[in-house]
Amino acid sequence: MKRHGLHLLGTTSTWFLLDIAFYSSNLFQKDIFSAIGWIPPAQTMSAIQEVFKIARAQTLIALCSTMPGYWFTVAFIDVIGRFAIQLMGFFFMTVFMFALAIPYDHWTHKENRIGFVVMYSLTFFFANFGPNVTTFVVPAEIFPARFRSTCHGISAASGKLGAIVGAFGFLYLAQSPDKNKTSAGYPPGIGVRNSLIMLGVVSFLGILFTLLVPEAKGKSLEEISGENGDNHENTNNGNRTVPIV
Repeated sequence: MKRHGLHLLGTTSTWFLLDIAFYSSNLFQKDIFSAIGWIPPAQTMSAIQEVFKIARAQTLIALCSTMPGYWFTVAFIDVIGRFAIQLMGFFFMTVFMFALAIPYDHWTHKENRIGFVVMYSLTFFFANFGPNVTTFVVPAEIFPARFRSTCHGISAASGKLGAIVGAFGFLYLAQSPDKNKTSAGYPPGIGVRNSLIMLGVVSFLGILFTLLVPEAKGKSLEEISGENGDNHENTNNGNRTVPIV
């Protein structure tokens, strides 16, 4: 805990915060697109038409932002480093969430919907060219081998908790404040605009907790975790050590 306690706090908190923002945005794209009028209201379409329009919209988002974001990370993770990619990802997620939320009424006009979709897509691009990749890479690198999988498991469990909070929380929060406009069976919420503001705050917190995570680029696992120092100390104390191959 003395050497890696803050690192563990950094990996668990950033994965938790990332999954709140990422899963809530991903699972409820159809609600957001319906709110701005990009997808017609469900009652105006048949079930097959609704499925087709939702699938088409989500496929466009995936092809134009989600997948390219992953490939950008693959290309640059050993060039600019994990820390820089994660910090940059959270930063731009924060920027675009607030850019969508603060002038939200502007984006609901028909002529501005494409701009909303483009900026919304960029949040997914920088999630994947950012913390959605690095949050599961970094915990596998920065902890000593003897408890690396345990720390990675704790970090991953924290992320899944964030996914639960994001999925169920956003489902209720994004409901209209007007009880006559909420989905059947749901109480009034705070609306899409305020929900996006909250996701922007969550992403900003991700920036702050990323500062607890060390950079692993260009270092061996032993250097990152400090295991070389442990071996040197054991040798000086006369303890038998097993060489690291």
